Amino acid sequence: MSNSMRDLVIGEAELDDEEDDESFDEETGETRDRDRSKKQDIDDSSEEDEDDEDEEEIKKVREGFIVDEDEDEDEEIDDEEERRKRKRKRRQERRVEEELDEEDLDLIGESIPNWERKQPTQSKFKRLKRGHRDDETRSTERRGLDQMFSDEDEEVVDERPYGGRSNRAAADEFEDFIEEDYPEDEDELQRQREDEEVARPRDKGISGGVIDRTGLDRDALEDMDAIFGNGAEYDWALEVEEDEEVRKQEEQTLELKDVFEPSQLAEKLLTDEDNEIRFTDEPERFQLDRKPFKHLQITADQFKEESHWIANLMWPKKQLAADLQVPFHKAVAKVLEYFLVEELEVPYVFQHRKDYLIHARKTRNPEHRDDPEAPEYIVNAEKLLTQDDLWRILELDIKFRSLIEKRNALEKTYDNLKAAGGIEDNMVPKMIEQAVDMEQLQDLQDYVNFQYSSELKDIAAMNGNTKATKRPGAKSSIFDRMRKSRAYKMVKAYGITPDRLAQNVLREGQKVIADDEQNLPIDLADSLTDSDFPTGELVLYQARQMYAEELFMSPRMRKLFRTQFYQMGEVSCRRTDKGLRRIDEAHPYYEIKYLINQTIADLARRPELFLKMMKAEEEGLIEVRLRLQNEREFRRQLHAEFASDNYSELADAWNNERQKVLDVAFPKLEKVIIKGVKDTLRTACQEEILRLCREEYLKKLDQAPLKPKGMILGTQPRILAFSNGMGDSNRDPVFWASVQEEGRVVDHGKLMNLARDESQRDAFADLVDHRKPDAIAVSGFSADTHRLVRDLEALVQEKNLMGPEYLDPDTDDYRSDPLEVIVVNDEVARLYKDSPRAQAEHPTIPSVTRYCIALAKYLQNPMKEYAALGKDVATLQYNPCQHLLPQDKLWKTLETAMVDMVNLCGVDINEAVSDSYVANLLPYVAGLGPRKATSVIKTINTNGGNVNTREELVGDPDNKKLPVVGPRVWNNCASFLIIDYDSSISTSEPLDNTRVHPEDYELGRKMAADALELDEEDVKVETDNNGPGAIVRKLFKMEEQEKVNELILEEYAEQLEKNFNQRKRATLETIRAELQVPYEELRRPIAPLSPDQIFVMFTGETKDSLAEGMTIPVNLRVVKDDFAIAKLDCGVEGRIEAHEVTLRNGSMREAIHVGQTVQAKLLDLNRKDFNAKLSLREELVRKPYKRPMDHDHHHGTWDRELEDQDKEDLKEKDKVTGRTQRVIKHPLFRTFNSTQAEEYLGSQAPGDVIIRPSSKGHDHLTVTWKVADGVFQHIDVLELDKETEYTLGRQLRIGGKYQYSDLDELIVDHVKAMAKKVDEMMGHEKFKKGSLADLERWLVSYSDANPNRSIYMFCINPKYPGYFNLCFKASRSSPIGIWNVKVVPHAFEMMKNQYPDMRALCNGFKLRFNSEMSKVQQGRR
Repeated sequence: MSNSMRDLVIGEAELDDEEDDESFDEETGETRDRDRSKKQDIDDSSEEDEDDEDEEEIKKVREGFIVDEDEDEDEEIDDEEERRKRKRKRRQERRVEEELDEEDLDLIGESIPNWERKQPTQSKFKRLKRGHRDDETRSTERRGLDQMFSDEDEEVVDERPYGGRSNRAAADEFEDFIEEDYPEDEDELQRQREDEEVARPRDKGISGGVIDRTGLDRDALEDMDAIFGNGAEYDWALEVEEDEEVRKQEEQTLELKDVFEPSQLAEKLLTDEDNEIRFTDEPERFQLDRKPFKHLQITADQFKEESHWIANLMWPKKQLAADLQVPFHKAVAKVLEYFLVEELEVPYVFQHRKDYLIHARKTRNPEHRDDPEAPEYIVNAEKLLTQDDLWRILELDIKFRSLIEKRNALEKTYDNLKAAGGIEDNMVPKMIEQAVDMEQLQDLQDYVNFQYSSELKDIAAMNGNTKATKRPGAKSSIFDRMRKSRAYKMVKAYGITPDRLAQNVLREGQKVIADDEQNLPIDLADSLTDSDFPTGELVLYQARQMYAEELFMSPRMRKLFRTQFYQMGEVSCRRTDKGLRRIDEAHPYYEIKYLINQTIADLARRPELFLKMMKAEEEGLIEVRLRLQNEREFRRQLHAEFASDNYSELADAWNNERQKVLDVAFPKLEKVIIKGVKDTLRTACQEEILRLCREEYLKKLDQAPLKPKGMILGTQPRILAFSNGMGDSNRDPVFWASVQEEGRVVDHGKLMNLARDESQRDAFADLVDHRKPDAIAVSGFSADTHRLVRDLEALVQEKNLMGPEYLDPDTDDYRSDPLEVIVVNDEVARLYKDSPRAQAEHPTIPSVTRYCIALAKYLQNPMKEYAALGKDVATLQYNPCQHLLPQDKLWKTLETAMVDMVNLCGVDINEAVSDSYVANLLPYVAGLGPRKATSVIKTINTNGGNVNTREELVGDPDNKKLPVVGPRVWNNCASFLIIDYDSSISTSEPLDNTRVHPEDYELGRKMAADALELDEEDVKVETDNNGPGAIVRKLFKMEEQEKVNELILEEYAEQLEKNFNQRKRATLETIRAELQVPYEELRRPIAPLSPDQIFVMFTGETKDSLAEGMTIPVNLRVVKDDFAIAKLDCGVEGRIEAHEVTLRNGSMREAIHVGQTVQAKLLDLNRKDFNAKLSLREELVRKPYKRPMDHDHHHGTWDRELEDQDKEDLKEKDKVTGRTQRVIKHPLFRTFNSTQAEEYLGSQAPGDVIIRPSSKGHDHLTVTWKVADGVFQHIDVLELDKETEYTLGRQLRIGGKYQYSDLDELIVDHVKAMAKKVDEMMGHEKFKKGSLADLERWLVSYSDANPNRSIYMFCINPKYPGYFNLCFKASRSSPIGIWNVKVVPHAFEMMKNQYPDMRALCNGFKLRFNSEMSKVQQGRR
């Protein structure tokens, strides 16, 4: 649970909580004297005299001698009725308490470690609001004599809400765990105090029989009741009052949303909307995808239209034979029917409707003539749709729904115009019908809003909507005036409408030639002047603007421009002034810096290029320009279609006017179309990269558990995992963990120096002999792990450590091979080792050991490990450009891959109920999702915790089993939920352990009977005696499964299609396979990592970040006369030969020395053996590295002229500034600019730091460190006492306040000290993750729920790295205040005061706030 929620629970979030802490002891529940005296002083100050006068009277009332006049009404209530009323109220309260399901509370309580759910009997906080007066009177509260000895004493006292009046509803919004303040209304407060005085109980010390306060015995009372009545005749009135009370309490029923903040409910999927999804009998993913179109109904005609629309979009990419186009369209329509009508998810359709995804061609077999035993026909099956295609259809269905919704809205608008305004515009309905994408519909919407803006305003006014309908940014008023004025005749004088002009260019219909007016344009304009447009020049100008706007709004003209840009558009990049220096040759954007003349087709083949362009443009580094290759020709064509074909001075004048109109309209059309084309192209490129990410993720998931020799594929092995973490395997401990087949950790520990320490090597051999692993897993996150791998392999050979025995098929003897040492992909283990899940599962185990456990589990089942990551899978690397994708789209795409693979493998439902690790797979089962998965497990537990048959999931009233899922969801998920077959249980259904769907069980039983050659009578006897599953059970029992291979399935399939119109050929093949090996493992064997993959994993260096030709800093470790050994930053060792060092009249030892950090040129990198060849020759080191380009720069696609010019300009600037490349001898020094520094630190841990050159000159350095994810602080360091211009200063000063003697001292005492404070802040309970806007929304929500409470929280300020926002809200009506908190070395700084820790900072804030409030109050006086 968040720290902010913990504040919400324990009530520490008030600004004045120091005073509250003194007034109430949370441990004992008692009030402290200090605050009580304060409270008494407050009470006595207002009514002191009156209280003194009444003290004696109050005392008498307490003792029962007299009855206070104010109690007359209470005394008239019959005691028996009062007791019944109270009991009824208590029952209602218990029902309210039951509204909060215990498992729901526990589910949210998981995120609140220190919170325990309060029981109804606890009254610790119920007394807070009543205050300290109430403590003195609680023990003497009066009640009826007939209840004097009731066992429910405490319940009577506690039946009222804490601090509430006696007639308030029992369920307050945050009852039982948030302290309430006093009522704001003084009258309410006074009435409450009077209630407390009146309702004080009498002494409890009376004992004996029932005595009425009148002094009458029971007989006398009965006589009195007979005479005067006992009030029963008024029961009806009391019942009405009780019913009203019950109704009010039901209205105030305490629900989860009353207890927990919305963000927590949303996080745990417990909102009302989540519950609706959870209990609606529709696949969860369908509900989420279609949520925006929940009320949209697709008609039969629209369904046909949608199937053609989707098929037409997909067909060009399918590259199938032309004669398959009709079957392809039918297949798309059928799949769409399954999705929309039958609500079947992708895995179901792919698994159980395969026959509709393929096209079978049946041809005669020519060999049948000569060989009668040969088949008469040959069937060739063409796959029309893949599983990827099914997801694409589902995605396009959502887009079509959006299209239909937009179209319906547009049609409604036009119908309103026709009905109310009498508008008839045939172009609108015609083009609405032709529109096939959102852009065309938006064009029509813009046209209608522009052309009929005044009519739409009138309609809106008639409907009571005073806000006029108008296109944002449109100058509708001037155009409306123009349309209504005489000057509009000038627009018509151009001789052709904009729509007709567009049709001319598009070659739609018969060409219409513009007619010329009889007067010159200026003369006609002079004759059309009026009060709005008083001069001819103004009329002429506004006419041009009006016609240009009509051209701009013409849907056909936009369609024409859009078509031209898609066909003839060219994209070029132009670096900005900012990008000129930022994008150097090592920058990832350099490959697009001077890229020009890229066609749309070129970019479609290289989608990452365009995404980089758009990202660089967002960062202000380049400008992406889109222009027409044939712009001049296109302009000429437009004018030719617009101009009249007359030859005269008058015609020339009008054609000249038409040209001016085109000059106005062309840039406007160009701008809007370019934006749309770029957005569309970006979306298409994103979809392509998403497809590649999905493919890569599928490869990761498509890995079966490791299969040692002799084991069946899919069986989980025993694993012994090792890792040195970041340490040196020769000096630091090597951690290990032993994990059994079922994933249980049986042992763990650490070993030292396996390379040289013989005792440790023997301990390793003993460990292997004792645990008998099937394989050894190893991985780590340093280059030294490569040495550990070699040590382990050598140990296995030396100690002759063997793997498990297996039967050799060649010799038919048992044998064993040396134990396999496997380098494991650790991307999941890195995320797991320090995660909350790992710490909860293994709280006492070191982080590296948890890493080893994750390595072992990865080998046992990679899919389960990826599923356990949840949405964190989106942080793994699938494509170098995935950071350019929207994260929500990436997660959704990755989810589809997991859905495919989980349903391929199936989920054992009983394992999922008992094992949360397996339960992680359940949300990906067809029909289910995270909400339904939790509901499934919860209901199964209610039913007894075990599922015996698949049919039981829809409910079994005979055995009192509740429905787990509805019929539709069950139909989707049934075949993917595995229920183990137990031959010892007669009701166990063997087909429940297969991929066969229950709808096909009869086919499976028929095939089993035919395989066993049983006739109908035998089958009937067997099923009558042993149930419907008896035949398949018999097949398994007799181990005759191979006989199903003898069946001729083609005949079965033909009969089914002929008699039942069901295509089941592929389904029959599935049944045959499942009858032989139920739920056979279909994933590929786990793939070994390549040397390149291992190198990247151990070093973090890719081919882009570390490549031959780069100049890199290295640290010299060994220096000899003829060679030197250096270590790269990534841990790889490099060798420097003597001839690769520039020697000036000396030896190698004089030129370089041990411990020195130098710049070296990387000559060669051996990624398999983790070594490199380096050069220190100055001419090579100075030569800049040029990143290789994946595309050809010839044929006019690279602006070499601008590139050369920029290089010359930069050299000139460097000459002017005197700036040269500077190198500092420190392992953290990098020749980065600020952008490169942030990119480098982006993947590092918070607190990591680099040192880099400063743009301020040679007497400055810049230290960049990572404050948090996405937040980096750049610290300017002034160097003093420098020997030379290029050496490091002996004194380093920051901000004129902090001074250090060297870089190491600066990093430790300045940067690391601040990083420690940042960790302290972000780990504090008052810190809330997220943006400032998120925190402000949270504060408002909290204040709405607690109007009289004050609250303060911290959040990070990403705009000013090193700063945090302190946000506070004194009450519901108070505005949100924000103070800045700065992190400085070893302290926090606020309002120019420093605080050593968070406790001091919080206390300082409270004092400062109270001081500020006092000043404000004094100022008001």
